[in-house]
Amino acid sequence: MQSSVARWKTLVRTTALSVLAAVVAAGVGVAPATAAEGNVAWTVRTASNGYGEARSSYSYNVNPGGAVEDAMVVANRGPAPLTLAVYAADGFTTEAGQLDLLTTDKKSVAVGAWVKAQTDTVVIQPGKTAQVPFSMRVPDNATPGDYVGGILTALTQTDQAEGINVDRRLGIRIKLRVGGELKPSLAIDNLHVRYAGSVNPFAKGDATITYQVHNVGNAALSGQQAVAVSGPFGLLRVRAADITAPPELLPGERWTVTVPVHGVAPTISLAATATLTPLLTDASGSTTSLKPVEVTAHGWALPWLLLLVLVVLVAVAVGAYRYHRRNRTQRKAREDARVRDAVEQALRGQQPRTT
Repeated sequence: MQSSVARWKTLVRTTALSVLAAVVAAGVGVAPATAAEGNVAWTVRTASNGYGEARSSYSYNVNPGGAVEDAMVVANRGPAPLTLAVYAADGFTTEAGQLDLLTTDKKSVAVGAWVKAQTDTVVIQPGKTAQVPFSMRVPDNATPGDYVGGILTALTQTDQAEGINVDRRLGIRIKLRVGGELKPSLAIDNLHVRYAGSVNPFAKGDATITYQVHNVGNAALSGQQAVAVSGPFGLLRVRAADITAPPELLPGERWTVTVPVHGVAPTISLAATATLTPLLTDASGSTTSLKPVEVTAHGWALPWLLLLVLVVLVAVAVGAYRYHRRNRTQRKAREDARVRDAVEQALRGQQPRTT
């Protein structure tokens, strides 16, 4: 049973990656996205209508309570009839920084819930195409801002060897901006700095800065990043090399960043500063830079070998002081005893003994 579950999870993951590749293909070029395996092949593309021709994806600006009518064209490139499921799903950014769409076992709450295809299934004969109309109705209480999802076609096939069903999916991205006040904003969360030095207490080492880029606004945003590390009072400042920009994050999404900074002096205390400039892209593809966000965190850069030497020297000094103090105390105790003995003998009328 565990082996079957593991194989099923692997196949589900493979399917999700296939969808990702299809969505990316549909989102960056005008050629239709293609799904092909063996004798089964089909393509999807946007329909030509009042929204445009040869569109790479769907993009809409709709006010709360508004609606959109559009269509997707599906073509059967294989030798046999195809029966495909048609549905919509919400989008999200994967750990690899790519757009993916929710699978049918996960509930969509935005684009995937607002988009309805005219038909749940479409049958296409070999060499033929079919146009699949769909509508999107934005709720009256929809929050203003950016949403991403997609409309998908799916083919379920049985894997005889594994004894399970596998879904192959192909879709086109839908980018929606709901009208209202746009509040684009990125934040830097959980900034940390770690230092790794060498055995040479005077040699420079490496710092590693980690943090999360968090989209706390209502617009899809990317950003430019810069990181610098310095010692006390801003001395010995070192800047990180060019940092790869985060992917375009949807509202609420997070992206983990790890930045190495080389050639950092072990100055006991370090200050790591991360600067993030949000980038907002409008419908025309024009990008606007917003006010930068800057966060600083502190950490330790301790030259451990030098500290060990200092600890040893302090330990030796303390030991010598205690030894000297103990000897002095013992000598004083012996001298006090000798004096007491001499006094007692004098009081008894005796001559003190010579020692």
